[in-house]
Amino acid sequence: MTALTIRLPDSVHSRIKELAARDGVSVNQFIASAAAEKMASVMTLDYLRTEAAQGRREDFLAVLDRAPDAPPLPGDDFYPTTAR
Repeated sequence: MTALTIRLPDSVHSRIKELAARDGVSVNQFIASAAAEKMASVMTLDYLRTEAAQGRREDFLAVLDRAPDAPPLPGDDFYPTTAR
């Protein structure tokens, strides 16, 4: 494992301490988890961009052409949710 020294504004450090305590974890665990989540997010975007770059519009349109021209089945229709 590697130790890392970072400089944080006092306000950020205080908030991290509060949130870590609320989650019942150490500040170290909280920051390690936050870094891992950010890393996963960036890696996911990289993966999706790589996959998208390999796609061909002609293939996409060919798949759409095979879809039936019919209304959605019950339960498959889309109704935007409204504030309740």
